[in-house]
Amino acid sequence: MDEAEVAAIGDQTKMSHGPIVVGTDGSETATAAVMEAMRLAIAFGEELHIVSAYEPDRFSSDALPREFSGLVTSHSHVDSLLADVSSRARSAGIKVETHAGTGDAADRIIEVAKAIEANLIVVGNKGIGSLRRFVLGNVPSKVVHNSPCSTYVVHTT
Repeated sequence: MDEAEVAAIGDQTKMSHGPIVVGTDGSETATAAVMEAMRLAIAFGEELHIVSAYEPDRFSSDALPREFSGLVTSHSHVDSLLADVSSRARSAGIKVETHAGTGDAADRIIEVAKAIEANLIVVGNKGIGSLRRFVLGNVPSKVVHNSPCSTYVVHTT
């Protein structure tokens, strides 16, 4: 490789900046992907967007006393998870945004990446599986095949 080719590569890497997206369901493998995404956000000085998806509850809160009905929601777990992860990221000096949504986890990750014009999506190499409600298929595979940007697959096993 001559000096001109090296310079051209250097120019291309300077242009590839932008937000980093990572999904989580709180599982051990998703946590490993989040930690790697945090490391990358620090190294490149980029904003981190953390995504978590959930399925709406199939039960009615009508049976609960009125004062408790608003406390039990399908997104309570996700909100708590995102608050914890974003707090850790902010403590590390990372600018972070969280995104909670219903439905397929891979679809939510891809939608957020498109909406914010992400530069990178970080996923683990295992399906996000400990909480089955978060999974409608193999999340890493679906993200890799449909990503609007580069995808970094973290070896989490």
